[in-house]
Amino acid sequence: MSETIKPYQDSEKGKKEQVAQMFDTISENYDGLNKIISFGTDAKWKQKILKMVAAKKPTTILDIATGTGDLAILFAKTSASEIIGLDISQGMLDIGKKKIEAQKLGTKIQMVLGDGENIPYADNYFDVITVAYGVRNFEHLEKGLSEILRTLKPGGQFIILETSVPTKFPFKQGYYVYTNFIMPAIGKLFSKDKKAYAYLSTSAQNFPFGEVLNNILRKIGFIEVVHLPQTMGVATIYTASKQ
Repeated sequence: MSETIKPYQDSEKGKKEQVAQMFDTISENYDGLNKIISFGTDAKWKQKILKMVAAKKPTTILDIATGTGDLAILFAKTSASEIIGLDISQGMLDIGKKKIEAQKLGTKIQMVLGDGENIPYADNYFDVITVAYGVRNFEHLEKGLSEILRTLKPGGQFIILETSVPTKFPFKQGYYVYTNFIMPAIGKLFSKDKKAYAYLSTSAQNFPFGEVLNNILRKIGFIEVVHLPQTMGVATIYTASKQ
């Protein structure tokens, strides 16, 4: 990306502060809007990630940019005894805590206010680390990825779920129309923050994906890097591990 894309371009705050502010503002209706905007496909992608994680038989899992905790809650179905949902938005975490309490998962899942670029855990701590729709919100991408590598155990698994841009006709053209016009319109209609969904759309289109992101992961030091496009390329699951 040639410039830093932030939610509020006219604000003097840094990207990290702006992202926290944005998610605090939209936290109450984020889950519902996300289901509408993704046409429910988001849930299918997360089920694929659950299968990948469960196959590793982890003890410790970190879900960065956990939001309202959807992935962390899914991971309660794995063998993990410690699941950490980390996010910079207290508003999103508060919603997630209510969901966790409702499902009586409080002894297994912790929701922690924290920064994915400064992970408050020791080296080689987690068997699995995941980030869904969060790496594009890092203020310093390589710093965040380096922190993930630091806290992942040797042989551990790192999984990213992130939006991507279809490259084939007519999906590429349809994606452009949807993300530039329809998605921001839905956000404006239902969200208190009129700029939030415009940012989410713009950041998705401008974030490196596919082999470009693979190469960044390799540069940081990850191995066995693979990307798996989903639903005609509108999202991609990336998997990597630590030497």
